[in-house]
Amino acid sequence: MLKINVSGEIDIFDFNTKRIIKKVVKTTLKHLGLRRKHEINFFLTDLSTIHKYNLEYRKIDRPTDVISFANIDSSLDRVIPYELGDILICNEKVVEQAKEYGHSILREFAFLVTHGTLHLLGYDHMNKEDEKVMFALQDEILNKLKITRE
Repeated sequence: MLKINVSGEIDIFDFNTKRIIKKVVKTTLKHLGLRRKHEINFFLTDLSTIHKYNLEYRKIDRPTDVISFANIDSSLDRVIPYELGDILICNEKVVEQAKEYGHSILREFAFLVTHGTLHLLGYDHMNKEDEKVMFALQDEILNKLKITRE
């Protein structure tokens, strides 16, 4: 059974954020062949809060769109824990980036949920090869959900 905890500013979009998060995470796990029980905590927040986390934990002095805190570094041993970790998503960045990229707020939100979840599972984009793998997975998952760029 998948356990998703969502807190923060959850009612600002014209879609059910909890439902979208659960749907995206379930599809992501299924796409990767993960059928075990997992738990993820999502925090939907503002520019100021995500800026503070970005500075404190990543030493980057600006707000960002999504930050993932994995409970273990599963990229080292590929052991996927029950409690995958925490994902912070900045609602203002969702809106800003949807406009910037010319697609819906729903698509941008689902993309960031997918992106953050893949990070918790050990995927990264620190080099071109890893970026190609991770971004292809994101596209495959969002296409399965029929949440495409418009």
